[in-house]
Amino acid sequence: MRRLILPVLLLSGLLALTAFLVSLYKAWRLYILAPEQGTTLIYHFSLYIPDNQNSFFDGIIRGAKRAAAELDSAVSIHSIDPAKNELETAAFTGVDGLVVCPYLDETLARRQLEKLKDHLLPVVLINHNIPSNQPWPFIGTNNFDMGRRIGGSVEHAGSGAPIRLAMVYSDKAPGIYAERELVEMGIAAVLGEQLAGPIMQFRTNLNPLDAETLLVTIFRSSGAAESEAINTIVFTDSADTIAAAQTLVDMNLVGRIQVIGFGADPSIIESIRKGIISSSVVIDSERIGYEAIHSLAALRTTGYTSTSIDTGIEMITGSSLREK
Repeated sequence: MRRLILPVLLLSGLLALTAFLVSLYKAWRLYILAPEQGTTLIYHFSLYIPDNQNSFFDGIIRGAKRAAAELDSAVSIHSIDPAKNELETAAFTGVDGLVVCPYLDETLARRQLEKLKDHLLPVVLINHNIPSNQPWPFIGTNNFDMGRRIGGSVEHAGSGAPIRLAMVYSDKAPGIYAERELVEMGIAAVLGEQLAGPIMQFRTNLNPLDAETLLVTIFRSSGAAESEAINTIVFTDSADTIAAAQTLVDMNLVGRIQVIGFGADPSIIESIRKGIISSSVVIDSERIGYEAIHSLAALRTTGYTSTSIDTGIEMITGSSLREK
């Protein structure tokens, strides 16, 4: 028994030191996030998003910081990765509210969100909604509408020609993958019997090279028997879209397969101008972050905010670029 006393004391001391260092870090973050030296922050909010930082999540962060600056408040950025345990301990950080992008397993995400609700912390969800008897305010896009917009942008929509369509989801865009059924329902609502069969599903991971490997496999299969080949591919991540455009060029398949991409990166815009890909889905992620922080501020000051804000979807096409 005596042998256990020293390890227990060491462990207790280590935990106490860790808690002290975390407190110092939080105080330091509040200090550097202050709008001006001597200015008192009204609120401190936290934003929990996936670790895979890309242009979409960078936009959310920019919008959140812009809104916080307007409100003389601070926003700190945290990981939603369950292995890092940051959302699990969020109720004890002393923040005034949280913006959460819950791409986790829904059961786990709901349990963590309910814990925050028990602590009376205001929470706003972005990018992916979690069903609940008392829903949290949601800022993002209507994924069924996204599917309808995608279906309407397919080149042969309404012509009666058979469309063999594949969706390439990505772990880099977890919100869309989580609501893939809604996206595909929207596509099917527009294309109907033109779909030659069920929408095929593929998925890429966080490794950019995984996208290239998958794309080569898909494009090679699409070069098989014309009667069975995929003729339309939809991507849900900007990095995968960029890889797809380059792979189409490398494999001399430009014009044989319609590619609908995601995002408004300069290289994607240029690929649309050159006719390599036909169109791209654009979500205003900066507006998502901006509206989320303002919704949290409304919850703190009045106790009320809109239950849902649809930030909308834009489709960039060759004709829309020529009009600008």
